[in-house]
Amino acid sequence: MASLTPISQSQSYFNKPHIPIPPSFSGPLSNFSLKKSGSLRFHLKMTQAPLKAVVVSATTAEKPRKRYPGESKGFVEEMRFVAMKLHTKDQAREGEKEVKEPEERPVAKWEPTVDGYLRFLVESKLVYDTLEGIVEKAAFPSYAEFRNTGLERSGKLAKDLEWFKEQGYAIPEPSSPGVRYAQYLKQLSEKDPQAFLCHFYNVYFAHSAGGRMIGKKVAEKILNGKELEFYKWDGDLSQLLQNVREKLNKVAEDWTREEKNHCLEETEKSFKYSGEILRLILS
Repeated sequence: MASLTPISQSQSYFNKPHIPIPPSFSGPLSNFSLKKSGSLRFHLKMTQAPLKAVVVSATTAEKPRKRYPGESKGFVEEMRFVAMKLHTKDQAREGEKEVKEPEERPVAKWEPTVDGYLRFLVESKLVYDTLEGIVEKAAFPSYAEFRNTGLERSGKLAKDLEWFKEQGYAIPEPSSPGVRYAQYLKQLSEKDPQAFLCHFYNVYFAHSAGGRMIGKKVAEKILNGKELEFYKWDGDLSQLLQNVREKLNKVAEDWTREEKNHCLEETEKSFKYSGEILRLILS
């Protein structure tokens, strides 16, 4: 059986006056020394600079992502925010755009013509025919969410154009502004659902707000105040809009941030195409 080392021998080991100090003990905790009495002592070497506490976090907190204006209320609010910035101050309180085109002037200063207004209605009908045909065909499953929303305008416009015909006006064929926009919408709908839904939102929601005001003012000037079917909805408009708003928010939940940004970036093109059609009222 192995013998245990006598206590006296172990004490003699500690009685040795010098033991090399590992490098890890250098610094504030130094002067590791032994006394002949055999006791092991540590001497704290005080330096002029105070000790600094080092805090090591087990996990590194991620930097909060910057939120987009309106993001907390849903993606439609983001689209609304971007759209409002592209209005003039006369058009919207949040508007930032400078007045450059005739249709951007206050509506009270407009000098519309019946022929120009008819052209506007014809081009608008082509755009709504296209939008409603696209969601009916549904190249992407998400488009089917926007069938029969109650916001559809094609049927209403058909009635208005029939009324003008009964009044003796010749109904013109669609021209370049409407044809160009309709073709662009078809191309987008087949390959770029985020961009397409940006146009869908702006066309329908803009008409329900500023479009109604324009229709009323124009009717007062050239139609003896007649309210066209284009500006009437079956049911409560605010509820119809809310239903579509909720559908858009739901669809956008599956989009990446990059896809959402891409949708928002399309807003300016939507305004450009719609502005070309609106300008016809003043032609």
